[in-house]
Amino acid sequence: MITSKQKNQWNSQAGMTLVELLVVLVVISLIAAIAAPRLLRYVGGAKSSTAETQIENLVSAVELFFLETGRYPTEEEGLSILVSPPSSGAAWNGPYLRKANGITDPWGEPYKYRVPGRFVEFEVYSYG
Repeated sequence: MITSKQKNQWNSQAGMTLVELLVVLVVISLIAAIAAPRLLRYVGGAKSSTAETQIENLVSAVELFFLETGRYPTEEEGLSILVSPPSSGAAWNGPYLRKANGITDPWGEPYKYRVPGRFVEFEVYSYG
């Protein structure tokens, strides 16, 4: 048989109160508010680092194209000539990039290509 003292102890330990739930939600919200900006900064930094590496690969591919064909791709041909042969049937020993998505930046936009560049023979860049 359960005494009234045991019954009161059991009822007080039966679950969490509304106040306790609200305190837990406030603590979780504070942690999220502090962590979210830091997480977003790291994601943005990772995309920028990825873009820098991809641009270096594209520059190397354009230079290899130049060594094999004796010319840089025109702006009309763009960077897509590094992945698929030109329709003109010109000398092409590619593909110079392994994947076609290598000419797209981490933000989903195609890399920009300018020939001649402002201070160099050509430029590969992104607005990301």
